[in-house]
Amino acid sequence: MFKQTIHYSSPLDALVAVTKRLSLYENQQKMKSEDFFNSYNQGLLSDEALFIEWANDYRHYKEIKDLL
Repeated sequence: MFKQTIHYSSPLDALVAVTKRLSLYENQQKMKSEDFFNSYNQGLLSDEALFIEWANDYRHYKEIKDLL
């Protein structure tokens, strides 16, 4: 896994992008991001790369949402 930095022109653009990624995870895993994140934080899910990326995207989503 590699670290990637993406720059957006506004917080709203960032929110749209991360929301699209969350939607892809949700459709693929048949689980809402909030439910996934709660289970992940409780240690009920593995630390596979997909889940780590999903959890990070959900954290970013919550941070951006708090800014707006």
